[in-house]
Amino acid sequence: MKELMRTNDIVLLGAAEALLKAADIPCFVADAHMSILEGSIGAFQRRLLVADDEEARARRLLGDAGFAAELRDA
Repeated sequence: MKELMRTNDIVLLGAAEALLKAADIPCFVADAHMSILEGSIGAFQRRLLVADDEEARARRLLGDAGFAAELRDA
């Protein structure tokens, strides 16, 4: 799995996840439960992950949607 995004912004994360799912790109939000356990104080960021073979397509989609600045380096 490849990490596309790491953030505490749940709105941004939700929008990115929705775009990927609408394009039939399976994704996974890692560390969501850890964030809840620590009381949502922002100590742990959530990570948006996709399968290795979907990374290029997912990056292109999110970049075209205006999220290029939020993407982690490949």
